[in-house]
Amino acid sequence: MSREKLFIFDTTLRDGAQTQGVDFSIDDKEKISSALDKLGVDYVEGGWPGANPTDTEFFNKDHNFKSTKLTAFGMTKKSEHSAENDPMLSSLINSKSTSVCLFGKSWDFQVDVALGISNEQNLINIRESTKHIVKSGKEFIFDAEHFFDGYKSNPEYAMSCLKAAYDNGARWIVLCDTNGGTLPHEITKIVSEVSKNIPGENLGIHAHNDTENAVANSLAAVQAGVRQVQGTINGLGERCGNANLMSLIPTFFLKKDFSDKFELSIKRENLKNLTQCSRLLDEIL
Repeated sequence: MSREKLFIFDTTLRDGAQTQGVDFSIDDKEKISSALDKLGVDYVEGGWPGANPTDTEFFNKDHNFKSTKLTAFGMTKKSEHSAENDPMLSSLINSKSTSVCLFGKSWDFQVDVALGISNEQNLINIRESTKHIVKSGKEFIFDAEHFFDGYKSNPEYAMSCLKAAYDNGARWIVLCDTNGGTLPHEITKIVSEVSKNIPGENLGIHAHNDTENAVANSLAAVQAGVRQVQGTINGLGERCGNANLMSLIPTFFLKKDFSDKFELSIKRENLKNLTQCSRLLDEIL
């Protein structure tokens, strides 16, 4: 029986770096990203080029990764700019990244309170940003921020945010439990609904750990259809942390419910590198 491909996306250097007290140097970033490349993860999100000198310098270097795609992070365009004239999008496109991940609001409450724009303007920003990144030739990933809260509040609008990116060429639509408050049974239900409109091979999960369910929620999302899993080394992340890839990766290899159904780019013999990878981060911190 053929197995489906499961993609691993590490965001230690971006979301993990938002942890209070964490401030990675260029040398730190190079050590961590090199370890992740050696492990064999599919994507390493290296930070936000243009947002600070360290991230900008990191994305100006040639890393020559063998396994991983270096991913640049940013946000959808500002309402006052066209996508072509948005300086943040330009810094992402001009960076030495293979792929670009943009976050955009998918909860109407956040659109109103945090962005102060109309729901329609938010959809325009998502659409135009997607088109611009796709046109540049870089692989495009859309992080639907606050998706699960947004879906519970207004499922029609939350879905329209996903479709604004997917219908305009996004390779991945990542469902984000930004507040970390969603429970596994809710993940299963909502992901199953989403996958009726967007194929699971284009869906990802990004879980925070505020209810200590980030790993469980990631596993539930995979069983419900998603094929990209985002997380960090040791679960490092803001507030209570992110999904712990050091827990998830062995589960995908060693539990038959997953190993019989899925294959990873990571080689089985590389499982022995997980301890080294985990301790490297702890030593740096």
